[in-house]
Amino acid sequence: MQELVERISGLAPEWVVGPGLIAGAIIGALLIYKVIRALVRRTIGARNSILLPILQRTAGPARLALCLIAVALVLPLAPLSDGWRPALTHVFAVATIALIGWITIRVVDLAATRYLQRFRNDIAENFLARKHVTQVRVFKRVTDTLIIIVAVSTALMTFDSVRQYGVSLFASAGAAGVIVGLAARPLLSNLIAGVQIAVTQPIRIEDAVIIENEWGWVEDIASTYVVIRLWDWRRMVVPLSYFIERPFQNWTRDAASLIGSVMLHVDYAADVPRIRKRLEEIVKQSKLWDGAVVNLQVTDTDSRTMELRALVSARNAPQAWDLRCEVREKLIAFLQKEMRDALPRDRADISPPLAVYEDQAPTRYTGASH
Repeated sequence: MQELVERISGLAPEWVVGPGLIAGAIIGALLIYKVIRALVRRTIGARNSILLPILQRTAGPARLALCLIAVALVLPLAPLSDGWRPALTHVFAVATIALIGWITIRVVDLAATRYLQRFRNDIAENFLARKHVTQVRVFKRVTDTLIIIVAVSTALMTFDSVRQYGVSLFASAGAAGVIVGLAARPLLSNLIAGVQIAVTQPIRIEDAVIIENEWGWVEDIASTYVVIRLWDWRRMVVPLSYFIERPFQNWTRDAASLIGSVMLHVDYAADVPRIRKRLEEIVKQSKLWDGAVVNLQVTDTDSRTMELRALVSARNAPQAWDLRCEVREKLIAFLQKEMRDALPRDRADISPPLAVYEDQAPTRYTGASH
């Protein structure tokens, strides 16, 4: 190999042979990766659902690792000047640090995916699965963030100027440390809030929540924020610390089933037992009712009407909303068609005119007498 490099160096300038040799090693490593990948795919088959995802997720680190190995083999043989060799060696060291961080992140990702395969998300009562999905996602993203910070810090410390700056900054901490701490406070508070959420579980993935007077589902929990998928497909992005410091409503904390209410205002002449019977008929015919709760009560009165509250239950929040709308519409149609006397109306009491007695009748003037 050394003799071949020396012969090539005699035919071409040094500044062409060195970079060309390194570029050729990288291209050769990529070709070797393609061949190995094709052989592995043919060996394991297309139906192996366990090894194929691992092969896909490790494609990037595998390419980089083969390229670094090829460069490590060629670099001592390449005819490089004294200025180029230290620079390429430094790049090689930084790339190695990046490779180690990349592999660590992929290992954490594969371990998390493998762990979550034990739980089912395709069933109605999937609280245990959503609990573990939330915990694993939060811990994974916090771990990824820490790995990236450590890898970047290690890579920066390979530069002499940055290392000296870090040492001097550490030696003269004081006010600079306070400023850095204040600047990093939002990031650190959200990271700590993420760990608290993963442990205490105030929210989980796909929980139905009401936050800032908006109703939606928890779509994603990142390392510093939460994405809420609102009912009209908008997305609300909320800091993680919000769920630790401020109150919010979680409709699926312990169970997905909910009780919905329908308010009606009817006249005092309304036959409440008949309306209650019609309510029971409506919910029994509906596919949205879960068979648990149906009730009608007079909850309030005023000078004109009675307030009726119908309570109905459903399996989850969307079905509870649809059931409330269905019950409201059908009860109003029932009142309009069969109980028009129950509709709210205004009353007026008209008194008869005052009687004029004959002895109180005014005397008609007939003129003066002479």
